[in-house]
This record gives sequence, structure tokens and C-alpha cells, in this order.
Amino acid sequence: MSTRLVILGLLRGRPLYGYEIKYLIEQIMGDWTNIAFGSIYYALGKLSEESFVEKIGTEQEGGRPSRHVYQITDAGRAEFVRLLREVWTEVERQYFTFDIGLTFMEALPIEEVKDHLRKRVEDLKQTIQYLDSHQAEQLADEHVPQRMAAAVFGHHRAHMQAELDWTRDLLEGVEQGMYDAELDWIRSLLTWNGQDDHS
Repeated sequence: MSTRLVILGLLRGRPLYGYEIKYLIEQIMGDWTNIAFGSIYYALGKLSEESFVEKIGTEQEGGRPSRHVYQITDAGRAEFVRLLREVWTEVERQYFTFDIGLTFMEALPIEEVKDHLRKRVEDLKQTIQYLDSHQAEQLADEHVPQRMAAAVFGHHRAHMQAELDWTRDLLEGVEQGMYDAELDWIRSLLTWNGQDDHS
């Protein structure tokens, strides 16, 4: 949904071709979206099939491949507003792949787990440092909407800080052996054949 929402939102301003959309995404929201270049063209194709955007021309410069220019339709504007309201009214639940790794922690040597957690702590600290420095850089630009940019950076920083605090607590618990009994329980659960030991 996010790719569709972003493309429709950007096309409201003027007709664009795929690379321009990619450039605007990188400039405006590169720090908090992970929209792949290929997914932009796939989404444009789907949006075109659904009549939310339309191809209005083809440009070609020199020997470069031709590029299609798209504009939003009235139906696309309505779809954009619908998707935007959906974002504003729904609380998005996060699912973390790391929690699957945590569930199967017993499969790794405990010292390796500790090393991974220590590295995770350092990686999160570096991510927060990057966000802080990039925020300062962005807010120094008078063309950047200050309050909006600060709100978005603050949102991501709050999540990263919470993740860092949680990871530090997890590492401390692992180092103190607080999870040992539960790791043994998971091992027994995975090897249990479903039969009563006394049968």
C-alpha cells in the first residue's frame, strides 16, 4: 500500500516519469521508506491497469531507453485520499523478524548469542547517531519543512531508542543466565514426540 500511496501523492503535483518519482522519494522520504526502484515501475503498471494513473507520453534523450510519463487521474486522486485516510486512522502493528530469532535462540551457542546482541547494541547506537546527524543536516536546510521533518525524525529515533533499550535489557538477561531454563524448555518441547513418558 505504501508504494501506491507515495506514487499517487507525488503525481498530484505534476506528471512524472519513473526516475523522477524515485528521485523525489529519495529526497523527501529516503530515511524512512524502503521503496525499491523496481517496485515503482511495478506499482505504476498496476495503477495504470486500475485507471488511477495514465500514460500521457514517452520521452527519449539520445541513445537512452525511452521513459513513460504518467499523470494521476480523478479516480487516482480519490484513491490517494482513501489510502491516506487509512494510514491516519489505523494503528499499525509491527512484526519483528528478530523475534523469530529470539524464539529459536536455543539453536545457537549462548556465547554467539551474546556476541550478536552486543553487535546489535552497537549497530543501533550507530543508527541513532546517524539519525541525529542527518536530522541536524536536514534542519539546517531552509527549504526543509522544519517541524514536519523533526516530527518524522523524532518518530524514528523514538523507535530506535526503544529497540536499543530493549536489546540492552535482553543482553543483560542472557549474560546473567535468566533465560537458561526457558531455553531448556524449548529444546524439550521441540524434541517431545507427543507420548506420555509413563505410558
